[in-house]
Amino acid sequence: MNSNSFSPLQEVHMLAKLADIKEEHYHQLVTLSAIIELLIEKGMITRAEIEAKAVELNSFISQPPYPTV
Repeated sequence: MNSNSFSPLQEVHMLAKLADIKEEHYHQLVTLSAIIELLIEKGMITRAEIEAKAVELNSFISQPPYPTV
């Protein structure tokens, strides 16, 4: 047996953790979207400013070490 293999119970726990992480990520994204929309509605920031900042921040991220589709 491969020393890197997991027991079925370990796999279930790992999948449950992944599901929890995905749900938390979704809730954080909804909250962030709500904050952005409120800032825009109140005239504190524009969509163009947000998009420009996103492009700027994205330029700091290095390319992933794996191929993307």
